[in-house]
Amino acid sequence: MTNSLTTIQPTQIELVAPKAELNFFDQQSVELETPMTPLQVWTFLMKNPLPMIGFAFKVRDAISKWFGVKEIGGFSGHIPEFVQTGDKLDFFLVETVNDTVLTLSARDRHLDTVTCVTTSAGSLTITSSVKVHNRFGWFYMLAVGPAHKLIVRSILKRLKRELG
Repeated sequence: MTNSLTTIQPTQIELVAPKAELNFFDQQSVELETPMTPLQVWTFLMKNPLPMIGFAFKVRDAISKWFGVKEIGGFSGHIPEFVQTGDKLDFFLVETVNDTVLTLSARDRHLDTVTCVTTSAGSLTITSSVKVHNRFGWFYMLAVGPAHKLIVRSILKRLKRELG
């Protein structure tokens, strides 16, 4: 497993591998009336999680444990006052954090994933990239890939609606 990130210019979107090598890629954006940093977006989303997200993580953990995948437990709702590179936000490792980029990674023997939250001039983009390592990773992404796209779409709509 490699721990290097690939950055796409000029918006500083970080991917788990070069785009041509990815097994999953999703990028969704929304314009926000109120400018926010990526960490402010993360904080807002963790304080107001989607209603079924906890259940989805329980199902994920129940199935995945049979294949030797570590349980992640979902999102705790805990928001630290200060975050820096190398810290953990629940099961994610903080790879990059600044006023325009928050890059989070999770890596195991089945797959590596990077979620990159970027903000610029009122625009918010969530980019997710995955590199699969084995058969379980492929099967996992068959279910999680479509669900992930729907979840991100839902949280972006909700964020826009709640912020005006």
